[in-house]
Parts: sequence; structure tokens; C-alpha cells
Amino acid sequence: MNADYQDLVDEISALLGAPATLEDRDFRLIAFGAHDSEDAGAMDPVRTRSILTRRSTTEVRAWFERFGITTAAGPVRIPADPAAGVLRGRLCLPVRHRGTVYGYVWLLAADDSVPALPERALDAAMAVCGRIGTQLADEARARADLGPRLNTLLTSDSDERRASALATLSAPLGGGGPYGLVCVAPWQAPVPGVRTVPGASVLTLVPVPGASGPRLAVLVRLSAGGELGPAHGAVRALLGTGPGGGAGAAPLRAAGLSTPVRSLADLPAAWREASAAARAALARPHLGPVAEWSAIGPYRLLAALPDSGPGHPVDPAVSPLLAPAHAELARTAEVFLDCAGQAGRTATALNIHRQTLYYRLSRVEQLTGLDLHEGEDRLLLHMSLKAARL
Repeated sequence: MNADYQDLVDEISALLGAPATLEDRDFRLIAFGAHDSEDAGAMDPVRTRSILTRRSTTEVRAWFERFGITTAAGPVRIPADPAAGVLRGRLCLPVRHRGTVYGYVWLLAADDSVPALPERALDAAMAVCGRIGTQLADEARARADLGPRLNTLLTSDSDERRASALATLSAPLGGGGPYGLVCVAPWQAPVPGVRTVPGASVLTLVPVPGASGPRLAVLVRLSAGGELGPAHGAVRALLGTGPGGGAGAAPLRAAGLSTPVRSLADLPAAWREASAAARAALARPHLGPVAEWSAIGPYRLLAALPDSGPGHPVDPAVSPLLAPAHAELARTAEVFLDCAGQAGRTATALNIHRQTLYYRLSRVEQLTGLDLHEGEDRLLLHMSLKAARL
């Protein structure tokens, strides 16, 4: 825990005579006061989970936000809600700076009532909350200025510049991971502020030569288990929706999530994973709208190939099949290979008669000169069709 925040939380606990916890506006634990193990009223499942996992659930957050804590300027009294695991009443002290909420200080009652505390003590505690808010706001501004540094770390060819960027990022972000990188592609709008993307630590825009638009890189701190957690909804909010052109229509935007990394030094590799996952989700909408690199199958390999971007070379044998006039044959071949060459499954997936399938496959062999009974010919055709989607 940050020592400065710990001292401030201990100060509030002393003023109010009760253990307090401090969470940021995304309900991630920052610091907590000491709890007397003999005090049965000091804990409930929500507080226990917050301390053990360093975050609250979406259901708990929704319950608390119903009482206006995101806009309140003073203490908010919140009753118990056993259905949400909130067994004890709470007093919430919003942590604000210049009208913006940056976090919350929480105090529990000894039962399901709401803590009743002297107004003078509450005023003093709110003054401490103001000091916390100033510090959190300063840190938020520092993170907002880190975008160019993240961009350098992800894209620079200079070891020296990457090392400098890494050193600048390490101090304000602090601690180890797990971190995740999210790539949103394509991105045409200005870079959103860190405060508008819950769970985001840094955002930057990464131009990609030859792509349909730049990509938005979002650095997030993942849960202990490596999940995107509360930031997942915010990432989805950044995405567009596909046009109403049928189930196969590509989305306007997609997002890719890298595998978790423990060190900021591993972010360049994570960015390659996130970019590949976003491209795969654009090519195959069923993988998205937020595709994880670990779940995109053959696209993990194809997206890593040097010439796998727009305008990439196509094998001359497969090139005739990729002409617009043969789109139905190409789709038939891809579904056939996706179904491991099983005619019955393929015919069912395409909703066609087996004889129609056999005719189409013979036309594919005539156009390409490939033998679909040969494993290496199948592999060439399958990978070529998947690469074309990217």
C-alpha cells in the first residue's frame, strides 16, 4: 500500500474512531485501516473481499452508486443490503478534487444501521479526503501525460529511447502487474482521457502504416487472476457496432487483449499480441468484440508474419480462388477445412446438399491445382484463406 495514503486513512480512522478503507473511483482498494480481530462489526463480506482481492464486484458497485456517491460533495449514508452481500450499513466519504470524484473512504457500522458520527469529526475527515483527492488528481494527470512514453515503448526502434520511456512509466505506475494491453482498431477519434475509461492507466494512439486507421492502445492493470475486470465494460463502450448487413458483416471496431504481463518491459510483445487479436476480431466478428490473443487460434501465427498486413502477397495457386467471382467457392473451401474435411458437417454448416459440396470442391481443385486429399495442399489453402481475412 502507498505509505502516504495509508497515513491519511489512519488519520481518518483516528478522527472517526473506526477503521476506514480507501478505494479509487473504480472501487480498487488503495489503503485500509487496522481492524481489531475481536470486533465482529468491523468486517462484512464486501469489505473482506475488497481487502483480499483489492476490488469490489460489479453488483456491489451498482448498489453503492444508487445512492449518488459519484456526485455527492459530502458524506453519504448507505443502508445494508444482504442480497448484495452488504451486511452492514456504511458511511461513504467521497474523495473529490475540483468537483471530480477520485475515490471513496468507507466506514462500517457495528450492525445494519448507518454509522452516526459527530459533525465536527466528519468535517475534519472530509478535509483529509480533500488532501487525498488532490494527491489522486495529481497522479491521474501524471498518468494522462504518459501516453507519448507508452507510444515510444511500443514502437521505437531505439533501445535507448525505449529504456528512457520504460523508466518514466515505471515510477508513476508503480509495482508489478499483472498488466494487459488492449488494442482498439481502427480508431478515428481523439484519444479519450484516462478518467473516461475506468481501469485504464495510460492511453495512446499508435499509427499503423497501411492499416485502415490508427489503433488505440489502452494499458490496464488486470485483476490478480489476469481478467480485464471492471475495465471490460469501458473497453466495450469504446467499440462501434457492425453495420446491419447480416451475421457476417465486419464490425466498425474491435478490440484485442494481450496475455497478462508482470513487467512493463514486456509491453512491446503484449502490444503485438493485442494488435493481432484486434485484427482477428475485425476479420472474424465471432471472435470479438473483445478478442483475447490466447483464443484466436491460427491468427496468432498469421498475424505475426511480416507480410500479413494489407496487400500481403498471395500464393499464386490460391490467388484465382480469391477473385470476387469465386467468393462462394472460397467460403465453401474454408468451411470444409474448418470442419476438418468432414463432408457431412460441411454440408450442414453451409446448408447445401453433399453433391453440391463435392461439385464446389472439385471446382476449387480445378482453379488452384491443389489436391484436397493431400495434407500439405490443404494446409496451404487453409492458411491462405485465413491470411486473406486479415
